[in-house]
Amino acid sequence: MDMSLARQLTKLVDQISTIVVGKRPQIEDCMACLLAGGHLLIEDVPGVGKTTLAHTLALSLGLRFSRVQFTADLMPSDLIGVSVFERAADKFVFHPGPVFSQVLLADEINRAGPKTQSALLEAMEEQQVSVENETRPLPRPFFVIATQNPSDQLGTYPLPESQLDRFLLRITLGYPDRASERLLLFGSDRRHAALKLEPVMRPGELEAAQAAVLQVRASDPLLDYLQALIAATRSGSWFTEGLSPRAGIAVLRAAKARALMAGRDYVAPDDVQAILPQAIAHRLTPVPGSGRGPVEQVRAMVEATVIP
Repeated sequence: MDMSLARQLTKLVDQISTIVVGKRPQIEDCMACLLAGGHLLIEDVPGVGKTTLAHTLALSLGLRFSRVQFTADLMPSDLIGVSVFERAADKFVFHPGPVFSQVLLADEINRAGPKTQSALLEAMEEQQVSVENETRPLPRPFFVIATQNPSDQLGTYPLPESQLDRFLLRITLGYPDRASERLLLFGSDRRHAALKLEPVMRPGELEAAQAAVLQVRASDPLLDYLQALIAATRSGSWFTEGLSPRAGIAVLRAAKARALMAGRDYVAPDDVQAILPQAIAHRLTPVPGSGRGPVEQVRAMVEATVIP
């Protein structure tokens, strides 16, 4: 195992933690999602640091960053781009939209209509967009951080289950603890401080780290444990419907990313347990009468599932 890579990833998390204070577990989840080649959904109230996290991550990796404020009148062309006839060139010229960035913050995605949501989710899945019968590849790496307001807020269009499934992880930042909030109150503006950061990794190094995730080993006993957890979700005892095979693959990729960040070339049960609530709770609905939310239900299921 290349320990220098693990140290570099730790340094990256350390740097982001100087700007997004008191949220190291969530920053580690964000990094695991990026390393695993997935996309991240952050569900939270406004003003807790979602934009700052996305921008700081991009700056720390030397990646091109774009932010789109999703609104009810946002059209797919506002996101993807549009071809405009230019008289001087006597032809249509494509003007790319903000989706052609390496880190895209889709802010308040559930305030946009379903058609615009679908345009973004298609780009996430295909890593390309089609405009006027021409396919255009998106840059690599391509990482979407979408934020979503709580569904009980006015003017929101909740993402359907099939679209939620496109996100590898869903996390919540939550309010800062007292000590962290004191730092925020007395410190300088965090976004301004982030602009002074130097990249810890370059895009080529990030792509090499993403490739290294695929080389992390998962033993047969580990796969037995993961399959036992997947089977538990399908048993009808915990959730109304179980995990799909795609969701199981997503959990394994995220667990491999956590193992790489810890400096290991193999996945441990702890890696699976640590990432499982963030990787599957948004894909599942607890059985009626459980009295628990999806995250709490996942944790209870983990406690009841024996490691082979």
